[in-house]
Amino acid sequence: MTLFHFGNCFALAYFPYFITYKCSGLSEYNAFWRCVQAGATYLFVQLCKMLFLATFFPTWEGGAGVYDFVGEFMKATVDLADLLGLHLVMSRNAGKGEYKIMVAAMGWATAELVMSRCIPLWVGARGIEFDWKYIQMSFDSNISLVHYIAMAAVVWMFTRYDLPKSFRLPVTVLLGLCVYKAFLME
Repeated sequence: MTLFHFGNCFALAYFPYFITYKCSGLSEYNAFWRCVQAGATYLFVQLCKMLFLATFFPTWEGGAGVYDFVGEFMKATVDLADLLGLHLVMSRNAGKGEYKIMVAAMGWATAELVMSRCIPLWVGARGIEFDWKYIQMSFDSNISLVHYIAMAAVVWMFTRYDLPKSFRLPVTVLLGLCVYKAFLME
């Protein structure tokens, strides 16, 4: 029975990535290695973010139950590096905008999935008892895929030279929402 639950969680987490890759046309462009390069860029950006956070933002020694609003906001600001990393990935790929967006988003989201959800799903979902948190983790990975596709599209739109001036502010607001999503949801 536990193998059945593990298979469901694993399928819910990973099949949408596979289906998106196959149905978006990336497989026709032989973009697998481009997606792997985007994933490697994700790993490098996350390493840089961790080093930056560990160096400049030590743990807060405040009282119990007190929320450090400014400190958490500054820590969330470090996520601007994700936007720079996505822009770097998209600027290194030649082709149409849709291709750039999908390569960057698929590589980024897949690397995030493997690095943050693979081990908990593999170890936890194979346990003796079923727990709904693994199903929720699988659904969160699907939401993350959509989030990274939208974030890559907004980064691509922001870097366009022919973007009308009236769209600059809404695109900038969307970029801010992408960066501070985790902070705002807390």
